[in-house]
Amino acid sequence: MATITIASRPPLQDPTAGVTAGSTEPITPTSEQIVVLYVVRIHFSLSNSFARTSKQMISMSVVIFGVWNVPGLRNLINPLKLFTIGLHEMSHIIAAVLSGGRILRITIDPHIGGATIVEGGRPGFILPAGYIGSTLFGGLFVLAGWDTLVAKVMSFVLAIGLLMPLRLVRDKFTILLTIFYEGLLIGFWFVDHASALRWYCLFVGMMNILYVIWDVADDRFFHKNNDSDTTQFEIMFPRIPQHVWATLWIMFSLIVLVGFALLGIFAFKRTTQEMYDEAAKFLPTR
Repeated sequence: MATITIASRPPLQDPTAGVTAGSTEPITPTSEQIVVLYVVRIHFSLSNSFARTSKQMISMSVVIFGVWNVPGLRNLINPLKLFTIGLHEMSHIIAAVLSGGRILRITIDPHIGGATIVEGGRPGFILPAGYIGSTLFGGLFVLAGWDTLVAKVMSFVLAIGLLMPLRLVRDKFTILLTIFYEGLLIGFWFVDHASALRWYCLFVGMMNILYVIWDVADDRFFHKNNDSDTTQFEIMFPRIPQHVWATLWIMFSLIVLVGFALLGIFAFKRTTQEMYDEAAKFLPTR
């Protein structure tokens, strides 16, 4: 799926604010946050430590994996796939420009994946930027799942990000789906005081933060045209096989996911009413 090829060279608020009564530890999730934990599919014990990845996380990964790849179903999420692949390729592009590279060609396609063809630059800096960018951007959207105000802000990023890939799209069905997802995003502003945006952002966040899984699966099992970045890492460092790179990057994404979940618990100790009141200060909705 998403890959980068280097031309002419190998590729390469106060943390305690809003703490409810009975919540004695900053890292202890409130009843509202426990709901988010189950959606993220991670379970934490009340003793401030990570207990285990729940079975629900596996089920969610299977669902996204299926929707991402099953013929017919995968077309229904084309706009979200374009957004996810676009963020990944944008991370490569930023790293290439910063390291003095020149962008020769960009491909963003929901079926064959993405590719950024670069001349010059530093391959060792450009190549890892893709997964790092996907994971960090995804983490921000996951963080939006904890707080309505953050979700409102991130919804603007999502709205713009859904539209930008349309410059490369000629498929009318995908264009219509993009309009639908944009309409859904706007509509969620008016569902339960915009709290529905939290779940929209959370889903997008999980899709991005675990992008390496979909990327590797597309490459290894579905043989998409564009190689995954883990395959490019194997080309750049032949002594380390592709499956080792895949394992390392998957571990990295899961660690970051846990980190953002902990940050969400720690930073957004809000009751439902407190989130409503706080979010109402920014473009209030009913």
